[in-house]
Amino acid sequence: MEKKVFIFLLLLFLSSCGYEAVYSKKNRVNYNFSISELNFIGNREINLKIKEKLNNYTLSQTDKNFELRISSASDKLILVKDDAGDATNFKIRISVVVEVLKNSKLKNNFKIVESFDYNNNSNKFELKDYEKEIRSNLANTVAEKLIFKLSNVQ
Repeated sequence: MEKKVFIFLLLLFLSSCGYEAVYSKKNRVNYNFSISELNFIGNREINLKIKEKLNNYTLSQTDKNFELRISSASDKLILVKDDAGDATNFKIRISVVVEVLKNSKLKNNFKIVESFDYNNNSNKFELKDYEKEIRSNLANTVAEKLIFKLSNVQ
């Protein structure tokens, strides 16, 4: 009997925890801005990921309407080499410079940098796939930070 009451109470508390997706259409009111124009320069793969995230904000029209010029770059650095001179640890760094324009006048300018350290892999095909996945995840993180910063631009 106690077990049934415990399970009932657990389900009751978990069902009313208030979870909502952060970037859902319902919560878009919290990010009250729109993007009228997007211009990209730099790494195509990163730019496509950022554009994918920002497309939701190009369809709507609000009082805070921005034009964005985004320049992206990706670097792969060798952190550690072994005795033979072969790389054992790498770092991928993504940097994105954003110019925010409102009514064709520069409103704000900022830079977002994300990086990730990882170990070398003897299988070069798996290493390339892993690096591609890292770049994709870093680009998504940059896009989320960009959305947050745009929501705070006055």
